[in-house]
Amino acid sequence: MNMDSDLKDMSKEPLSPRRDTNLEDHPATKDQPSTSTSDVASTSHSDSNNIQELEQKYAAFVRHDMYGTMGRGPLPWTQKIITGFALITLFPLRLVLATLVVVLYYLICKACTLFSVPKREDEQEDYAHIGGWRRKVIFWFGRVLGRTLLFVFGFYWINETYRNPDIDSKFDHELEVTEKSEESDRPGAIISNHVSHLDILYHMSSSFPSFVAKRSVGKLPLVGLISKCLGCIYVQRESKSADFKGVSGIYVCTCMAILADCIRVYKCAFYRLYTEGTTTNGDYILPFKTGAFLSKAPVLPVILRYPYRRFSPAWDTISGRRHVILLLCQFVNNITVVRLPLYHPSQEEKENPKLYAENVRRLMAREGDLKMSDIGLPEKRVYHAAVHGTPSVLHQKAD
Repeated sequence: MNMDSDLKDMSKEPLSPRRDTNLEDHPATKDQPSTSTSDVASTSHSDSNNIQELEQKYAAFVRHDMYGTMGRGPLPWTQKIITGFALITLFPLRLVLATLVVVLYYLICKACTLFSVPKREDEQEDYAHIGGWRRKVIFWFGRVLGRTLLFVFGFYWINETYRNPDIDSKFDHELEVTEKSEESDRPGAIISNHVSHLDILYHMSSSFPSFVAKRSVGKLPLVGLISKCLGCIYVQRESKSADFKGVSGIYVCTCMAILADCIRVYKCAFYRLYTEGTTTNGDYILPFKTGAFLSKAPVLPVILRYPYRRFSPAWDTISGRRHVILLLCQFVNNITVVRLPLYHPSQEEKENPKLYAENVRRLMAREGDLKMSDIGLPEKRVYHAAVHGTPSVLHQKAD
């Protein structure tokens, strides 16, 4: 895919998801003849074709729910009434309850780390080294309150399919793992498709892994301390310095240290990696980054889907604020989970992380009925800039 040519072509004529043409921005003058009806229709048809072409090229990021692109599509009157009613009743109730749950877990994490010094290494800062009763409190309250948050958000039931019960049952006995545990029976990472920020809550409630997150997450109020107690790996995507390890380097160092520490495996038995690098609309699976596969350890593939009737919980072209509002205004939300057997890499896959990553991706696509796409975060930014009508961003990326 030629990104530069795509950007230049789109920057010549900024696109807008709106189908109507705003004639007031270009009033007719003596030097400029008035636009005829046929010209307006031709322009509108051209814009529509351009948008359709974009949606085909960047299909992994296109919303298909009732609210449409950016969550601003036209709604029938019945849905407007339902959304309006939920906005003044259900939304404030859920917002208050969710805030109370987050604050409660923050206070629990604060109490458990009150007299502890965070571990600092390679610009990483966390409390994953905490053990004993404090780690158990953080672990169990994290799982319970993570599921509580999902319930508050309308995920009353979670449809889970366990393809390998022997592996999945081990998540309930993590705190009892000792030195006798065999390294080959534990995943080095949970590999899951990335659809929404809600993915984090599910994984917290089910297995409580650590996550790979942007460095800015560690500085957020409330959430920052919680992420440090989870033992998150913080990365800076924009960093280009020569000594910057990136996700791959940091993950390998951390994961190998954890796998070698059998006694403390309960504190963070595995990491949950967003191997796609960004979210999709839930129907596609993007190319995997190789960072999670460099350690040569087995991985546990987990497939998440969010069935919907009106609003899709997928976080794609919609803004974060609008996404939260519409999510909390939906009376019932659904999530389905498929846990695949632990994937042990072959010798060839151990020597070739790209092959390892691609084989796991193909397995997840087949078992989860997901379409494979070859695009990623750069293409998503191009599509976002196009549908949001920001030609300045397009010009900057083209340069």
